[in-house]
Amino acid sequence: MEKINYPLLYYELKPDAVLGFLVGTGHEVVEKDLRQVKSTLQDYLQKQYKKYDSYPFFEMESPRLKTINVSIRPTFSTVRGSFPLSHTLRIPLPVIFGQVTRGYYECFLPLLDQHFYYYDARQVDPLAQHFATNVLNGYEPEQIFRILQYPSPKMDIIPLRINASRQFNWDKYFYRRKLRTLPQLTERYPYEKQRRRLNATTPETAWEMEEEVTAVLNKVLHTRSNVIVIGHPGVGKSAVLQQAMRKITQLTKKKDAQYTFWRIMPQRITASAKYLGDWEETVESLVEELQYANGILWVVDIIQLLRSGGYGPEDSVAAFLLTYLQQGKLQIVGEATPQQLESMRRLLPGFVEHFQLVSIKDPSEQKVQSILRHFVLYAQRQHEVSITERALALAYRLLLRFYPYESFPGKGIKFLGQAVSDAKLKRRKKINHLDITGLFVKQTGLPELFLRDDLPLDKDELKHYFRQRIIGQEPAVSKLCEIVKIFKTGLNNPLRPIHTLIFAGPTGVGKTASAKTLADYFFGQGQKKFPLIRIDMSEFQHPSQMHRLIGGGREVGQLVKEAREKPFSVVLLDEIEKAHPAIFDALLAVLDEGVLTDAYGRITNFRNSIIIMTTNLGASNRQSIGFTQTTSEDLHYQSAIERHFRPEFVNRIDSIVVFRSLAKEHIRQITAKELEELQCREGFSKRNLRVEFSESVIDRLGHTGFDERYGARPLQRAIEQSLVAPIANWLVRHPDINGKKLLVSYRDGIRIEVYEEPPQGE
Repeated sequence: MEKINYPLLYYELKPDAVLGFLVGTGHEVVEKDLRQVKSTLQDYLQKQYKKYDSYPFFEMESPRLKTINVSIRPTFSTVRGSFPLSHTLRIPLPVIFGQVTRGYYECFLPLLDQHFYYYDARQVDPLAQHFATNVLNGYEPEQIFRILQYPSPKMDIIPLRINASRQFNWDKYFYRRKLRTLPQLTERYPYEKQRRRLNATTPETAWEMEEEVTAVLNKVLHTRSNVIVIGHPGVGKSAVLQQAMRKITQLTKKKDAQYTFWRIMPQRITASAKYLGDWEETVESLVEELQYANGILWVVDIIQLLRSGGYGPEDSVAAFLLTYLQQGKLQIVGEATPQQLESMRRLLPGFVEHFQLVSIKDPSEQKVQSILRHFVLYAQRQHEVSITERALALAYRLLLRFYPYESFPGKGIKFLGQAVSDAKLKRRKKINHLDITGLFVKQTGLPELFLRDDLPLDKDELKHYFRQRIIGQEPAVSKLCEIVKIFKTGLNNPLRPIHTLIFAGPTGVGKTASAKTLADYFFGQGQKKFPLIRIDMSEFQHPSQMHRLIGGGREVGQLVKEAREKPFSVVLLDEIEKAHPAIFDALLAVLDEGVLTDAYGRITNFRNSIIIMTTNLGASNRQSIGFTQTTSEDLHYQSAIERHFRPEFVNRIDSIVVFRSLAKEHIRQITAKELEELQCREGFSKRNLRVEFSESVIDRLGHTGFDERYGARPLQRAIEQSLVAPIANWLVRHPDINGKKLLVSYRDGIRIEVYEEPPQGE
């Protein structure tokens, strides 16, 4: 048996009248003396416990009493206004406080019916003052006067002996007990009507899935089984589970033992833990309250139970819950993908064995179309937004092609729900094919050229686009144009990355610039972030650093993190040859299948990415200028790459593009391009200055910004030091220059001339 000590706050009102407050329970009584007060309250507690297994939850170990003085100025309010007292009153208030079993502290203000938790024992006075002041400021003078009539309080203890291991039989009286842990960590499901309205663009309905809903309902309700719904992402696992829970709630609503469902994110269990072993106590309390409320725990992302808690699956939250599952004291429902299910079986075999599985297969095209039409009717009825047949067909086609790693109907409902939300924001009543295209551009960054079959690809315009931005590298331009053409015609393999390339060549010849140009062309239309994931592979020269790249255990690596944030992007692995060979093996699945699966079954998708690796292999013994552009040069680089990488790695590369060393005319073109971009800087635009650079400036920078070993890489530094700095100094000396045209030339240094009209040369 265990004993709970409830603090009794009592007042001796008269010689034959004692008022007692059973702190933390809401019970109070007036008797002729203290002995009678204690007897009455203790008898009541014992009877409730004996009859209903019910007792007020109280966990303070050694409650103490103190009195604080709160200074306020009461205000009397009438229809004519508010009239504060002319002087300040000091209100003495009793405070019951102490440490609870979980290591933190709790404080009660019985006369104000308030209580709070705190973590530092020194905080009790200021926090009690704060809470009391806020409450008393809302009191009328009459209420405050009644508090002032109380004599000095005293405290005693009323014990209650309970059997903590006793099986609960709350029956219909479970509502008598106040739940504490469940409301802190979970949400009651089904949600309240107000919250459902907030999520109304995507209905909580499992259309065309009555068979799966019935299977879940039977296993949960009739056999009291733990259930995991298995299916690929987007197949409808959540919808089936939610509809089953709503039906169970409705079926048991009028019964004495109504089933209740509580939604929890596993991370919340350990997030509130402050001390070692704290979360275990939280779980114990959670399970106890679930039994009390006849509750079933709905775990979102159930595999996270194996990742939360200790250092590995064997000492995780899932392992701790295993005992309760074996004893039948806990019922859980959740969902997982097939990969996550296999990971759970491998990492903690006994856990999955306590669940019944309900599998959901990918629906047929006919079934998907039927479900999407259900949504169209829902949008028309619920939001008065119609979706045209052409828009629906286009959405299906685009999602089928560009989101192959997600399943219907989930991806269709989610996308159309976003389209409905956008239409409501714009106060539009109809969604047409142009709206669908615009939303898809916004989400993926893909230009309309790739999304609309009626827009032809202009080959000359395409080549001009890349030639203007990639100078002196005709093979690279041709290869990038070829990638665009294949993707435009839809002939790329949907089960691999869009394309995988190695950019080989000496430093400073435009390999990184080419990757940026391709990223901007492919994915730069709608995304807020620039669609380039750039990773310096020289930072991963040891096998122990692999977890920083792709993740390990609970850690998410840099590549995985950025790929999840930007699934439509160019992945640039810079200086790939400097990474450890173990890294290359880890990338094989990415290059071959376009997916990366971690130990917990989480999939990161690269099938909407272009993967580019840069390397200087083969360039160290070559001259930087004067290359003869022959086939032998390509063979030289390819031979160096094949010697360095394993055949399994090289065979997964679609193309090897060799970048040539730059000639002087190329450096001049690059300089002119950089100067053109320089004119767009804020320092010029905010002053409304238009800048023209003379040929002498271009020649000078082309000469100083080129190095035989580093190509055009020093050019940016030369522009900043030799050009930007002198112009900045000149603008500081001439702060009033606005709305003019500047001619920048070079004659033994940078010279700047100001023109009212556009100058006609130097």
